[in-house]
Amino acid sequence: MRIAMWSGPRNLSTAMMYSFAARDDFAVWDEPFYAPYLAQTGAPHPMAPEIIAAHESDPGRVAARCLGAIPEGKPHFYMKHMPHHMVGGMPIHWARDCVNVHLIRHPARVIASYGAKRDEMSLEDVGFAQQLDLYRQIGGVVIESSDIRADPEAMLGCLCDAIDLAFDPAMLNWPAGGHRDDGVWAAHWYGAIHRSTGFAGAEGDLPKLVGARAELLEQAMPAYDAMAVHKLKRPG
Repeated sequence: MRIAMWSGPRNLSTAMMYSFAARDDFAVWDEPFYAPYLAQTGAPHPMAPEIIAAHESDPGRVAARCLGAIPEGKPHFYMKHMPHHMVGGMPIHWARDCVNVHLIRHPARVIASYGAKRDEMSLEDVGFAQQLDLYRQIGGVVIESSDIRADPEAMLGCLCDAIDLAFDPAMLNWPAGGHRDDGVWAAHWYGAIHRSTGFAGAEGDLPKLVGARAELLEQAMPAYDAMAVHKLKRPG
């Protein structure tokens, strides 16, 4: 099985990668199209030169690896992808040979968290519109990050059932300190997850946004709402 997990930034996506990496039967890959995206767009992201230097930046080669031999001879492959990396001309045909899963999170939480790492952001940066477009192209399973945090075992079980994969309790915990397959950008973005050994608890009230961030929230909500109606339901 090859899982393409699609998620915007600041959305439990690294924790989900660590969860699948904790299984003995999965290899993982962290944001394969990040370097191609930066090389093509010149987007002023933190550590952009280091990312392009350290990772494959040819999108055709990345796409081929998505369907190539699974690392370490493992039976299954988990790939953490971001929809906003798939800018015009990026190959997407390979995704039709994968199990596609779309991880969503309320835009207010994404914007507040992303804003703690970057002072300026656009609708393109948070990826909601791109994720909806991608979902309409390739379909797949939708799961809400807050539901996972509220009950990791139940929701991961639901996800595994939905994609015809046996649940493994090892998915609930991982060693602190990061993973050998982290991208080089981990130094900037992954501080909290590197201190973790499992999923954080249930989230509190939605953050209150003002000014430009409130306007961005209003722009992002229609795409989020359109996907949320398809999400897996929490048990009970």
